[in-house]
Amino acid sequence: MYLRPDEVARVLEKVGFKMDVATPKTYGYRRGDNYVYVNREARMGRTALIIHPTLKERSLSLAEPASEIKTCDHYQNFPLYLGGDAQEHYGIPHGFSSRLALERFLSGLFGEFQ
Repeated sequence: MYLRPDEVARVLEKVGFKMDVATPKTYGYRRGDNYVYVNREARMGRTALIIHPTLKERSLSLAEPASEIKTCDHYQNFPLYLGGDAQEHYGIPHGFSSRLALERFLSGLFGEFQ
């Protein structure tokens, strides 16, 4: 069982991320120069956290991605995916089974919250 999108959002807020955009498909969160999305369509939570593609290599030592990529036209702060016909942006999806696992991942990827 994975954390639901609303649970992921609460953990992000706990570690200092601030929501700056909400759409029917996503919540966008910023902390300093770091940006992540919460995939609101991830009912079962397997792809609830979406990180920037440039963080993929660094994130591999912390957690296995749920899939290679996740595309969505709402991921405006992420690069365009050039492999498809639609003008969609993409990120790397992750799911976590506990708040602690998500907090450890965020700390390892972005550093401790001050």
